[in-house]
Amino acid sequence: MICYQLCCANGHTFEGWYRDSAAFARLKQENLLSCAICGSSKVEQALMAPAIVKGRAHPKKVESSQPEATPQQQPEAPTATQQPEAVTPDNLMSALRQIRAVVEENCENVGSNFADEALRIHHGEAPERGIYGDMTASEREMLEDEGVDVLPLPWVRKTDS
Repeated sequence: MICYQLCCANGHTFEGWYRDSAAFARLKQENLLSCAICGSSKVEQALMAPAIVKGRAHPKKVESSQPEATPQQQPEAPTATQQPEAVTPDNLMSALRQIRAVVEENCENVGSNFADEALRIHHGEAPERGIYGDMTASEREMLEDEGVDVLPLPWVRKTDS
């Protein structure tokens, strides 16, 4: 897996994870990349420093007894002695599966009718609700031109069965 720092034409920066540099190049050539923030299809690689991962003999354990942050209480920034959890392909896939589960639980799958239904919701012709499904690059561009907010997500298998 390779992580690129990306930037859209509107100045938003975000990360993108790809199998390898060839996979990124193919997606860019086929105009299948979009901004994770605004959905713009004009995405370029941003300048970035190389990532260096330090190994640990024992993985850091996450304590579940920690209270959740409230609006008045911000989480503390890591100190110099604290190490953030390493991003590995396994925990990245786990996070993407969790995202999928939340989307499936809270949104309606409209399949290949995604662009049409998103446009109907945008124009007030259908009830406002969360939807997910498939769309082509040209449909994505059309929705962007219409001012419809969409968020493309990497859709991973539920399990590695």
